[in-house]
Amino acid sequence: MTNGKRGNMTRRSMLTRVSVALGGGLAAPMLGVSGTAAAPAVPEAAAGGPLLRIPAWFYQHFDADFDLPVPEEHFGGWKKAELDFPKTHTAIVVMHAWDAGTREQFPGWWRCVPYIARANAILEQVFPPLLSAVRASGLTLFHVVGSGNYYQELPGYKRALELAGPPLPPPGQVPRDEQRKQLDAFRNANVFVGTHNAADVERGFARLDFAPQARPLGEEGVAENGRQLFALCRHHGINHLVYCGFAINWCLLLSPGGMADMQQYGVMCSALRQATTAVESKESAKHELEKEQALWRVALAYGFVFDVDDFIPALQDKPGKAG
Repeated sequence: MTNGKRGNMTRRSMLTRVSVALGGGLAAPMLGVSGTAAAPAVPEAAAGGPLLRIPAWFYQHFDADFDLPVPEEHFGGWKKAELDFPKTHTAIVVMHAWDAGTREQFPGWWRCVPYIARANAILEQVFPPLLSAVRASGLTLFHVVGSGNYYQELPGYKRALELAGPPLPPPGQVPRDEQRKQLDAFRNANVFVGTHNAADVERGFARLDFAPQARPLGEEGVAENGRQLFALCRHHGINHLVYCGFAINWCLLLSPGGMADMQQYGVMCSALRQATTAVESKESAKHELEKEQALWRVALAYGFVFDVDDFIPALQDKPGKAG
């Protein structure tokens, strides 16, 4: 009964979010965006502090036309609006921005996780100006970590532990019979990561660390799960998290401290388009279609999608790029 009720509430929440067209965004030329709009200004006093006016992509998921062969093709689709976001209630989240070594060091890891190359380019080209602007603006900055102990001595992590309280016990696990173990072994060998890659992946994770461009500074909050990130949000008065890191269709959505985890606490979750990449398939990688699909999902279910070239000028109180 409990699981059924939770499923119904999840579907109801999804329908509500569709009906109010929460934000998102993809490439305007590719998707045929129909223009930009501006929302009415909100007085800063009513917002509880200074406002950031940022062009935000959203997806209009209505109205289907059943006279068309494909009813969804009548949706409004991708649009852009200038919206006001309370600065004191908004935070950037850098999630799983790791130093994965070089392809020469860990060839097997790179063979099964080739998005590392795209992530490295983003870390080198996008993260330095983005995080510099965030820090200079005074916007709250959090980090979500996992898979190791490389962060456990940081003051921001110790503060998250103190705010969240003692860790909860891990969830129980169903027993695995011999046939299930064989199926798991088959998937490990034939789906991901591949028997010949496993040793490199294990060696890579054993020395996991922050990418140098994404290392926390000073007292910036560091969380390894949603409970800790919620404690940081509550302490800082944050109700809107803007994610960057890797990967948008995997960890940023579904790992501890990701969007699905934080939505249960009532937090709006958005993404910075140029500051993330996705796990891609053989069929999708050439055009990064899984990234586009994931950003649509963010737009429909969680929040908005921002262009970095709009976000940074908004922090600096300068005009962004044209829509």
